[in-house]
Amino acid sequence: MITPIYVALLALLFLFLSFKTIKVRKKLQIGVGTGDNPELLRAMRVHANFSEYVPISLILILSVELLKGHFILVHGLGAALLIGRVLHAYGVSQTKENLKFRVSGMLLTFSTMLVSIVSIIYLSIF
Repeated sequence: MITPIYVALLALLFLFLSFKTIKVRKKLQIGVGTGDNPELLRAMRVHANFSEYVPISLILILSVELLKGHFILVHGLGAALLIGRVLHAYGVSQTKENLKFRVSGMLLTFSTMLVSIVSIIYLSIF
């Protein structure tokens, strides 16, 4: 199976983002909420956005694999999701945000989801 490789890599990224958020909380001594601090808000949103998109994306990729999607397709979807999440996290984390990283990251994430959805429908019918 291929998808578990990307599950593990994305889980490592999730842990990294979690520890980064905890580090900012400790530095600012803010246990709950954002304290109206933009740095903490950015760290929290990167972590939350990851939590919102990655689980469903991985379920979609796994579905493609279970439906016998070509291994190159499955690797392409997993790699695109991983790269997209790294780009998005980097872009949103920057105080002087460069929208190209954020937008590129979301485009890769949405593309992964859309290609997976179309593939699932195709593989289920044919």
